[in-house]
Amino acid sequence: MEKVLTRNVGIADSHRLETYRARGGYRALEKACRMEPDEIVGAVKTSGLRGRGGAGFPTGVKWSFMPKEPHPDRPHYLVCNADESEPGTFKDRLLIENDPHLLLEGCLIAARAVRSSKVFIYIRGEYVLGARRLEQAAAEAREAGIIGQDIFGSGWSCDIVVHRGAGAYICGEETALLDSLQGGRGNPRLKPPFPAQYGIYGMPTTVNNVETLCCVPLIIERGADWFKSIGPDERNTGPKLYCLSGHVKRPGVYEAPMGIELLELIEEFGGGMLREGRKLKAVIPGGSSVPVLRAEECQGLRMDFDSLAKAGTMLGSAGTMVMDETTDMVAVMERIAHFYAHESCGQCTPCREGTGWLLKILHRIRSGRGRPEDLDLLDSVAGHMMGTTICPLADAAAMPCRSFVSKFREEFEHYIRHGRSMTATA
Repeated sequence: MEKVLTRNVGIADSHRLETYRARGGYRALEKACRMEPDEIVGAVKTSGLRGRGGAGFPTGVKWSFMPKEPHPDRPHYLVCNADESEPGTFKDRLLIENDPHLLLEGCLIAARAVRSSKVFIYIRGEYVLGARRLEQAAAEAREAGIIGQDIFGSGWSCDIVVHRGAGAYICGEETALLDSLQGGRGNPRLKPPFPAQYGIYGMPTTVNNVETLCCVPLIIERGADWFKSIGPDERNTGPKLYCLSGHVKRPGVYEAPMGIELLELIEEFGGGMLREGRKLKAVIPGGSSVPVLRAEECQGLRMDFDSLAKAGTMLGSAGTMVMDETTDMVAVMERIAHFYAHESCGQCTPCREGTGWLLKILHRIRSGRGRPEDLDLLDSVAGHMMGTTICPLADAAAMPCRSFVSKFREEFEHYIRHGRSMTATA
């Protein structure tokens, strides 16, 4: 497949305006400036683009939730969620650092579609190079008149602000992000009202992920039908970035069509298993928050929203973590639980108490003090966390826990009976 999202990655000075424009950059924005906002929304709807941040909600439909016309007292805002913090996920970083103007162009087109004249890019605090490059790129674009007043003679004006977060996983949740952007603690809000009605400063706001926005110039430039032609069906379209990590020879970010087979991704792009002779044991296909798959479940499985949902897991952020036969699955689950217990904002009791409870039980099992009833207790605690909190962080801890215990129960039972792992740790 022709690389489109990563077409500028690896090019000298790919982050500079001169390079970006020489390779056709900002032509889509110029075209979008001649289009009505509803035309842009319609093209994105037709393309079938679904959010690449994890939820997979149709992007054009999300944009259409915004009011049709901004009121002078209620301006519209676009916010780019660049707070990439899911373990196993590092695709947005590649785009931000290597092609910041692609993201700026996507932000500007999206802003025009939702009738906004102000964009905030909220970037993870640890992404220092990415933040600097975005700030430099925004300054270049502002100097060239691409950001600012009367963009491409359209009479429409828009500014972009790059805002660095302080580094909290929960700030990747859109309402927590908005509170943090306003200077408050990054706590998720109850929904409804949704950001399209009550977003930043209480104004109509659309929040989109980096990769989602980087797809937008491609749709405007090449057409919705071209975008829709990539992928297995109309619900799963377009090019996709997959993060590959774990026991593979070539970990990294790879661009491939939506719906590529999981084992093809591991073998053809990742170079196969890291150590010769070792077999695949498990894969977490969409970042640490989604249910794990056993090796036999990966046969013929496609990496798209619906195929993975049918398999009982999720595409999520496409952070694909590969584990070979030597992996201690109890240790992996304990590590995941530690992350979510640390990152819970503490606002909801099921999450605040549940994530810590899961970690305590898993640590007890791992340290050789596990009890036979601990496995049912893990499932019960996780079950009472799901769907009972303001945001999905509790689900993000509970879903992998239930799947690990269910699919690798024999390893947990071995720890409880013998006080040690049944596999040699890689």
